[in-house]
Amino acid sequence: MSAAAVAVANPAGKPAVQPVPEVEDPRWRPVMGLPCELTVDLSLPGFKVAGFLALRVGSVISTAWGVARDVPVRVNGTLIGSGEMEGSGSRLAVRITELV
Repeated sequence: MSAAAVAVANPAGKPAVQPVPEVEDPRWRPVMGLPCELTVDLSLPGFKVAGFLALRVGSVISTAWGVARDVPVRVNGTLIGSGEMEGSGSRLAVRITELV
């Protein structure tokens, strides 16, 4: 299954609030408003505690991850698909390219 969606964080780093969509299956309605945590895994081989402690606002972290390579997307720790990183104005976004 594939899809195209963009998750964008607001300037404070918090996810943009999205309205709860209507669902056709009434069994989903009780849980549609429950919070969940969406994470994007970006591997940084060789990253050390010293690098973490040196992070400041505006720091740039180098990675060996290929630009055209999809990143894993998880909801509450469970892999749900993959996406590609992209810029959206002055924000970093993830475009969902595949759902598993």
